[in-house]
Amino acid sequence: MKIYLLKILIIVYTFLFSLIGNAQNETPRDSISNKLQEVVIKQDKKIFTNTNGNIKVDVANSVYSAIPNPLDLLAKLPLVQISSDRENITLVGKGNPLIYIDNQKAEMNDLNALSVADIKTIEIIQNPSSKYEAAGRAVILITRKLSKKDSFRTEISEVASFRKNYNNFLGFNSNFKKNKLEFKTNFNYNRLNPWESHGIDYEIPQASIVSNYNVFAATKRHKYVFGAGLFYKINEDDYFSFNVNGRLQDDTFPITTSTYNKTKEDENDVLTSIDNSSKKNFVNSFLNYSKKIKAIDTKLFAGFQYSNLNQYLWSLVANNFNQTEFQLAQNRNQKFNVDVFSGRADLEKKFKNEMNWEYGGLFSQAVSKSDASIFDYHENQNGLMQYHFKEKNTAFYTQLSGKIKKIDFSVGLRLENTSVIGRFQYDATPSVDRNYTNLFPKAQFTFPVDSTKNVSLNYAKYIVRPNYSSLNKISTYINPYFVYGNSINLGPAFVNEISSTFQYHDKTVKLSCYQVKNPMYSSFIFDAKTNILTISEVNFNRESGISLDFELPFKYKFWTTANSLVFFAEKVEDKAAVFMASKPYIYYYSNNEFDLTNGYRFVLGWWGATKQYKGIYQHGANFIMDMSLAKTFKNWNCTLSFNDIFRSTIYKEELAINDVNSKSEYLVDAREFSIAVRYTFGKIKESEFKEKKVDENENRIK
Repeated sequence: MKIYLLKILIIVYTFLFSLIGNAQNETPRDSISNKLQEVVIKQDKKIFTNTNGNIKVDVANSVYSAIPNPLDLLAKLPLVQISSDRENITLVGKGNPLIYIDNQKAEMNDLNALSVADIKTIEIIQNPSSKYEAAGRAVILITRKLSKKDSFRTEISEVASFRKNYNNFLGFNSNFKKNKLEFKTNFNYNRLNPWESHGIDYEIPQASIVSNYNVFAATKRHKYVFGAGLFYKINEDDYFSFNVNGRLQDDTFPITTSTYNKTKEDENDVLTSIDNSSKKNFVNSFLNYSKKIKAIDTKLFAGFQYSNLNQYLWSLVANNFNQTEFQLAQNRNQKFNVDVFSGRADLEKKFKNEMNWEYGGLFSQAVSKSDASIFDYHENQNGLMQYHFKEKNTAFYTQLSGKIKKIDFSVGLRLENTSVIGRFQYDATPSVDRNYTNLFPKAQFTFPVDSTKNVSLNYAKYIVRPNYSSLNKISTYINPYFVYGNSINLGPAFVNEISSTFQYHDKTVKLSCYQVKNPMYSSFIFDAKTNILTISEVNFNRESGISLDFELPFKYKFWTTANSLVFFAEKVEDKAAVFMASKPYIYYYSNNEFDLTNGYRFVLGWWGATKQYKGIYQHGANFIMDMSLAKTFKNWNCTLSFNDIFRSTIYKEELAINDVNSKSEYLVDAREFSIAVRYTFGKIKESEFKEKKVDENENRIK
């Protein structure tokens, strides 16, 4: 192990001394040489391009190709934000986007199984067409490099990450291609030590309660990510593929909470100690078959997919009231399991007049079971809960796209039926029984003004469904007065959105308006009998918003910059909440890449937002700055990164709902210095591997 670390240090020092030497020996080049190099060495190739408000990033020819992890790569892109637990991706103003790899549905596990070296481009699609699922207000489309030559390539990567605690990412990725057969496999071991902290100050005037708490958690996490896939090309048009991937994760995370609580005349200072141990295992497999039916000139796709998430959490809770001694409070054992099976069929027919007709159907079924066994030491009794949940989704869609004269268009309609039944084990009747059918139209038209300008109009209706793991009664203990919970009554949200984009060369201006019925947000529920406050997701009445988005890329000599500036005005409303204010706020993003001599690339980027007033919610302002330096030595690639330079990843929120007034602050351990080393041997110039996700709701398995 010491020899292995010594080799990494030698590579890093060589990298730094080489940089210093090249900086001292730098000689100016004349303008003719610059122009020639821009043509021959692809320096004219733009890293960021914009089309009708959609942002496309050239990963293969940028410093981003040196980032070993796909999630860290996405975190560097405009509008994209990765959660602190690396389990969720959000797009500013759009929520959770759909993820596609080579026009095929993918999820977080597939991202973890993907090698950055395989990525050619990433596109952020803010107006997805109707061929994408009704749940997709935005799409992140990843395109891989393609080839047809027999070859073999293996990549090994190591990332040493220094935050409050040391984190290590070790990855192995291999591809083999021979004739019509291609095989790929990957394995990643991540040894993580995340730290997190948050606190909430709240008041409940009707119950004469004033309280606050601060909680700290230091996690030790072992995470194994694995995958294997087989692709067989039957002929030029037909193929068969099978893929399986998974994630095994176990955590130990002791939590310490200091709490002050005053209920009428009763005043307490409480120190809570919670020993936690959890396992979270996920496996996903799918089978694809594609065939071109030549008799009717139609392409057929059929696929089946199975996914399973199994989660276990054990907690032992002890409280110390007013600096006396710790006493056991609860022993909590909670389990959650969900199985999802899906099947789909798609047909696509292209006509000679540039028209393309797509239609198909999908069926999926999710079955989950949650168990909770909580022993209360004070009452000397054990509480048991078992909840069963079943959801069925059936969908049919049709879409027509093409061009009429100079106008590009895409129109489509999707019909979805959903049936939901939730029942506690010993209840005679279901606690939840829903059956609803909805139509989801989408339309997009692009009108050219001249060779450099065009205007597009878009309309779409979407649905946002809750995650399966949110639809149960499992909870997390924080202190004797506060619990994080879930809600079995959480329903879907429905979104209507219209937008227009003006494009001039590679600059775009986009105006969007949207309305949401039953949006999902966190809320407080107070139980006067137990004096316990629970926070969980519920459906609010409505949400509306308008945004004005400017995408402004520039290039000057060796400096390439991409800039986003978005003006938002959003309003969240609910009859149980106090409406505070709704004011415009600004999101900004800037990425600046400097192409230095001898293959060195330096990147300086920042993003942030002003204080956000959203009616019910108020969020604090933030500003995050990152920088990195990369260099390639033959088959070795080394990247030094310094993220969240000013240690300013702090999220603040104010909320007043259900007679509860609260102010919260979340501290994220995002300041990081990392050393990434990647070694590649062998080469696959093209990969024809295709895999298409069948389950459109897989992103809800969390």
